[in-house]
Amino acid sequence: MAQEFFVKNKNETRKIAKILAQEILKSKKGAIIGLQGELGAGKTTFIQAFAKELGIRNKITSPSFVLMKKYRNFYHIDCYRIKNYKDVGDLDFQEIISNPKNIIAIEWAERIKKILLKETIWLKFEIISNNERIIKIL
Repeated sequence: MAQEFFVKNKNETRKIAKILAQEILKSKKGAIIGLQGELGAGKTTFIQAFAKELGIRNKITSPSFVLMKKYRNFYHIDCYRIKNYKDVGDLDFQEIISNPKNIIAIEWAERIKKILLKETIWLKFEIISNNERIIKIL
């Protein structure tokens, strides 16, 4: 069931991230979260709050140039520079997404959709104005 949230600022984006992280932690399972949206739509802000709620205390920055950062069993992947899903092969990607304990957040996930599991939770970020966004959980 799809859900749609209208957020007026970064704090409201962070609240949604916190709620999703709590739900995943409650399930005691891993998850793959695919984030879609143009530059500046709020994907990294969301992931920062999400990771904090998971208990990650490291500073979370977008791994655009290294493609992936690992924090315990949380992986943050940024596919902005990926042109083809085969480009993530060097990351042991299949092994990472196959581990049911891993929680993986992937920015620009539509670029590797072909190799993501059907259980992937898709979030689409749409810019409405300078501060306002629509976040759809598909």
